[in-house]
Amino acid sequence: MVPAIRINRVNTRPVEENGRFVLYWMTAYRRTRSNFALQRAVEWAQELGKPLFVFEPLRAGYPWASERFHSFVLDGMKDNARRFEASGATYYPYIEETRNAGTGFLEYLSGEACVVVADSFPGFFLPRMRAAAAKRLPVLMEEVDSNGLMPIRASDRTYATAFAFRRHMQQELPTHLQTTPASDPLSGVRLPRLAELPSDLGTRWPPVAPQALASRRWLERLPIDHSVPAVAGVRGGQVAAMETLRRFISGSLHSYGDGRNHPDREATSRLSPYLHFGHISAHDILRSVMEVEDWDPSRLSPVARGKRQGWWGVGAGAEAFLDQFTTWRELSFNAAFTMPGYDCYESLPPWARETLERHASDPRTHVYDVEELERARTHDPLWNSAQRQLVTEGRIHNYLRMLWGKKILEWTETPRESARVMIELNNRYALDGRDPNSYSGIFWCLGRYDRPWGPERPVFGKIRYMTSKNTARKLRVSRFLGRYGGQDEVVGKRGVPDA
Repeated sequence: MVPAIRINRVNTRPVEENGRFVLYWMTAYRRTRSNFALQRAVEWAQELGKPLFVFEPLRAGYPWASERFHSFVLDGMKDNARRFEASGATYYPYIEETRNAGTGFLEYLSGEACVVVADSFPGFFLPRMRAAAAKRLPVLMEEVDSNGLMPIRASDRTYATAFAFRRHMQQELPTHLQTTPASDPLSGVRLPRLAELPSDLGTRWPPVAPQALASRRWLERLPIDHSVPAVAGVRGGQVAAMETLRRFISGSLHSYGDGRNHPDREATSRLSPYLHFGHISAHDILRSVMEVEDWDPSRLSPVARGKRQGWWGVGAGAEAFLDQFTTWRELSFNAAFTMPGYDCYESLPPWARETLERHASDPRTHVYDVEELERARTHDPLWNSAQRQLVTEGRIHNYLRMLWGKKILEWTETPRESARVMIELNNRYALDGRDPNSYSGIFWCLGRYDRPWGPERPVFGKIRYMTSKNTARKLRVSRFLGRYGGQDEVVGKRGVPDA
């Protein structure tokens, strides 16, 4: 059973027991594994004795829509189509071929549904979309939380620091780990099949054709940004997500604690895009890590002290990874759920806004516009390399992402402008952009979850300061610079400036 704390009624409409099917509106958890929302839809279908209809749409007009993100989702649809074909559920993948072509589609389906189950993702435009849809539907709509290990409603306030949230999580999480999603909600389930689709469905809103699912070239005719191409060699979907997880666990997990900060070592998990698009669940990641650690819940520390190491009772590499994966990721979802305007400059803590505004008019040594930054045309080879990685690979190495944001603060005319530029570049190019975790990283660069630091500096004020020279001194970056450095930057001769 899906825990009640993960289920929220979005409207007060009744369940229509004479409806033709149970409708699962898949928008954030684009997977068939370890998905509480899919599990809840299956529970409704079993209770009502109805077929299950899974509707996975993708809009054309969402902010920053591009070939990069569309192709990643399309890969996931291909995996889902294969899995649902063998399940007995009806799967309907739909991609808008013109903007707003899907308007009215959900309402049309709900007119024949018993109940609608939706994904409860707290970020981007999805909460507004769900709330607007719920008002128009003639039947009950539930949203189900399958975002993380802890239900987002297990925290009723915003946490100002990672330490405070970590201590809260260490108190709460053991209870919630006792109820995990079914690994395969469709396994062994007998549901009636939908005899036929609604009569004019295929002509008004045709599904993505099988040949389109098999080829990314179909995306070329869609009204999306074609200047941001798919990342070469990177595929989305459940299959690729699980392969990425297996590679990380077998290759880098045990060295994660020491190696994750060094760009030359590539010890990071690379799982964040799959988490963002819902192609892998937090529970599957935890399960796989704990299997290799031969872990059981009795090894959890009985004392919640908020410490980063030692609470899980696993090796140092796994402890470091789990702190990033649980504390920081779920803290970000806490902000998205409890903090109005979590993705806006105004959400920064008062001390950070005060010090930034006091230094907003300080002279900048270098000022770049968004186009110069986007094209990595700065004086700083290390920053340029990080920006090129973002543009070409849809990611920035974890540690360099912090430096990337700090330098944008230093090189733009105002703190507000720096936030706008970080959001624009990150959300346009990063595969994990637009995610609550991504916004937390951006606003950490401006003081969120941090404290005042001295000495007070020009531009930064009391915001934590970072330089490329110190970063290159502390970390191994020579291979990273060689890989992403431009033709105009001879790193061996010029070195990294004190910027």
